[in-house]
Amino acid sequence: MRRACEPKGCGREILDAHARLGTLITQYTYTDGDKKLILDLLVALDLDRSDTAAYAVLREVNADITAVIEAEDRIALKRFTEAAIVDPERNPVFPHVMVIDGNDDRGIDVGVLSKAEYPLQGIRTHVDDLAPTGRRIFSRACPEYTFAFPEGSALAGLSLTVLVNHFKSKGYGRPADNNALRQLQAERIAEIYRQLRSDGVEFVAVAGDLNDTPDSEPLAPLLADTDLRDGVEVAGFDDGGRPGTYANGTAGNKIDYVLLSPALFDRATSGAIFRKGVWGGKHGTLFEHFPTMTSPVHAAPDHAAIYVDIKTG
Repeated sequence: MRRACEPKGCGREILDAHARLGTLITQYTYTDGDKKLILDLLVALDLDRSDTAAYAVLREVNADITAVIEAEDRIALKRFTEAAIVDPERNPVFPHVMVIDGNDDRGIDVGVLSKAEYPLQGIRTHVDDLAPTGRRIFSRACPEYTFAFPEGSALAGLSLTVLVNHFKSKGYGRPADNNALRQLQAERIAEIYRQLRSDGVEFVAVAGDLNDTPDSEPLAPLLADTDLRDGVEVAGFDDGGRPGTYANGTAGNKIDYVLLSPALFDRATSGAIFRKGVWGGKHGTLFEHFPTMTSPVHAAPDHAAIYVDIKTG
């Protein structure tokens, strides 16, 4: 039986339950006692019926499809997921892993992970797309990964195409040249996107590190001149009070995106920027991180994860 609770009367209980739940759900495996306690804490926080309650919001990345930036190669990424991203029975959460080698001499590639319900249906690369000057457009690549929606879902029989990208950074070269290349990359992806839509593909997402802000001129061909919508515009999107996705999350560091076609955006229900793997500030106190991270060396990459929930039912 649930009991009414005034903020002053049970604030400490809520905070304690939140802290205990946050610690428990980061464990790799759960004992029977852990499982029971997790369920009890979810009830205490009123999260057993919805992921949003009066005093708590359940936010953990559990994506069906994940775009990966800066992977060395497919085998390295596959071995990592098999070792580190597993269920309680040690089975890979993402059995489908794909990376296409790109144009970066350092071996910095982009890839994709997907759960069993989303096997890869098709792959197309744009690694050899050329600018009028003869230069390759993409610093890494712009692979198209196509997935079938799960059988039994409302979208069964339809497909989802995800374009994964890592645009030219603002460093390592003349700013004008870097900006020009990012704009060329944005223009080409806009062309690819329009062709997909013309071919009848309704559900398209463009995801990745675009290395520039939403109001920048280089990204305008993609953000302003197409009908793609930024996932942060979804009602209920939670940025934790920090709109940026890189480093400390300031507005000037909003450089990672999940862009959605209208059909996808209409089915989006929520989303968030997940920062628990990022070390915030000098002492790591700007936002909550995993309790196992006790110094900057323990942090994951300095880009936070950004995700959007799509209703397929």
